[in-house]
Amino acid sequence: MITAEQKEALERDDKKYIWHPFTQMKGYMEEKPLIIEGGEGCVLIDIDGNRYIDGVSSLWTNVHGHRKETLDHAVRKQLGKIAHSTLLGLSHIPAIRLAKKLIEIAPRGLTKVFYSDNGSTANEIALKIAFQYHRQAPEGNSNKKKFIHLSNGYHGDTIGSVSVGGIGLFHAMYKDLLFPSFKVESPYCYRCPLGTSYPYCRLACLTLVEEIMEDHHLEIAALVMEPMVQGAGGILIQPPGYLKGIRDLCTRYNIFMIADEVAVGFGKTGKMFACEHEGVSPDIMALSKGITGGYMPLAATLATDKIYEGFLGEYEEFKTFFHGHTFTGNPLACAASIASLEIFEEENTIGSLQGKIAHLAKKLQPFAELSHVGEVRQCGVMVGIELVGDRKAKELFPPEKRTGHRVIMEARERGVIVRPLGDVIVLMPPLSISYGEIDKLCETVYEAIRVVTDQ
Repeated sequence: MITAEQKEALERDDKKYIWHPFTQMKGYMEEKPLIIEGGEGCVLIDIDGNRYIDGVSSLWTNVHGHRKETLDHAVRKQLGKIAHSTLLGLSHIPAIRLAKKLIEIAPRGLTKVFYSDNGSTANEIALKIAFQYHRQAPEGNSNKKKFIHLSNGYHGDTIGSVSVGGIGLFHAMYKDLLFPSFKVESPYCYRCPLGTSYPYCRLACLTLVEEIMEDHHLEIAALVMEPMVQGAGGILIQPPGYLKGIRDLCTRYNIFMIADEVAVGFGKTGKMFACEHEGVSPDIMALSKGITGGYMPLAATLATDKIYEGFLGEYEEFKTFFHGHTFTGNPLACAASIASLEIFEEENTIGSLQGKIAHLAKKLQPFAELSHVGEVRQCGVMVGIELVGDRKAKELFPPEKRTGHRVIMEARERGVIVRPLGDVIVLMPPLSISYGEIDKLCETVYEAIRVVTDQ
């Protein structure tokens, strides 16, 4: 039991020593910090014993719930053997077994696994692989040095990943550090940049992609995108046919397709991988977040045999992929990931999820009645509720009102933890969430929006 004095010390030291990510610390210092001590299932427990539904699965990572015994046991068992051993020139059992499992469930054609430790590095690796392939492979083209990415896209916070990011708020500050790339408008149907609407637009946004490819395909190594849903961009859901259209264009113009499945992979969209929705097989795929069930840091970049073979050669040719991280393929993380994939199989996680997705959709319907909800977007358990100052004009709230932040703080007071992307309220619970917890999650967020926006 934590004493009152210990709680005060924790709150004081949190503000004194920690610089929190994606957090304006000036505002944070004015609020009482929420300090989590434990969790069970889809619930987080703070140092005061208060319980909260984990409405964003601890930043889009948790899959089977907190303290899942199968996962706990897998980590403990591996800890009894070895906690870490490098993959640089060596191997270990969990990395081998996990790589085999990943390839068995990945889209067809992906055959090799390169490990790292987070989503940004997984994408950074994908970019470097595509670039280096064209510098040295027999079928490569050394003029292919650039990339296409989508506006509103997010692929991580390292320099390469930011260079193909499309969110001005996050990325504009670093423009002088970044390499040039081709940015194309993404399909943000609620605020269509082309001033049209689906399906009458006939996917005009794909035409924009093709125009760039037609003019520049001889200098473009790869296109990088989040399949089906742009997460950090505001849970922007691509219209039917867009993902398949991108794949077809990449094939036609001999451009590698990099699928960033960091946020959307492992069931969040209702399928194991988002690419499955339209039968797409990318050339390179980045995975992280849910890969370990949300237990440990781990990432993987999957590639085809064709790409892998472009790195094979004699030692003195220096075709090696000179990239690696200290904790690449950490055994504890790999053990957790193997256990997570076994749970998917044994508990039929994807199959049982379909009823929950439908129930979530039903519980989201009343949000349309709220005068300051512009649009509710859902793909699987990924939900974005876009708040607007004026629904008819789709007018944004002034940023100084911090509407999204006030909504999530109101929800927190009512026992639900969610996070905003600006004024888009994101719901993305663990796949293991119960029907009753879905009810509480939606009803609480509904009331929080109503209370805050009606003021």
